[in-house]
Amino acid sequence: MAAGTPSPWPELAVSADPFTLLGLEPRFELDAAALEQRHRELSRALHPDKYAQAPAAERRMALSRAIEVNEAARALRDPVKRAEALARRAGIAVGETVEPKPPGALLMEMMESREALAEATAARDVAAVTKLGDGVRARQRRVEAELATAFEGGEASRVLPLLGELRYLRRFLEEVDAFEETLLG
Repeated sequence: MAAGTPSPWPELAVSADPFTLLGLEPRFELDAAALEQRHRELSRALHPDKYAQAPAAERRMALSRAIEVNEAARALRDPVKRAEALARRAGIAVGETVEPKPPGALLMEMMESREALAEATAARDVAAVTKLGDGVRARQRRVEAELATAFEGGEASRVLPLLGELRYLRRFLEEVDAFEETLLG
């Protein structure tokens, strides 16, 4: 591109941070409508059809940027990935290998819940599976609210334990979803 020629790309920050990339305020309690609107705007601006007649390098760049936008939006829709992004912004190392071990009480509770889930599934008791899932979904909402409060209040020491708990809850809910699919499918 010649000097002084305006860029054909939408205003996108070059960043691995999904909040920066999408131009959204870095908060755990995210405005889902604003996220979807920004994603649509950028997806439309970067759509391959707009670059069909462009040189190959420009088409590849548009595709690459569109992929980045899609990945950033997907990350912000996911509470665990959103919390990880916020933690990284705050300089907190994240990842299961660097996070503290979960408390024994949480591990015991999750083991008991998994046993109850296995029994309900073996008995093909859809109501029991649904009840277990509903209870964990309610707890997940509470943990997400606590995470939002911790991030807003700058309480870094609370972030990693809550993030770890959220990971366990999500894994359990993935098992619930798989069992419900098996039972109802």
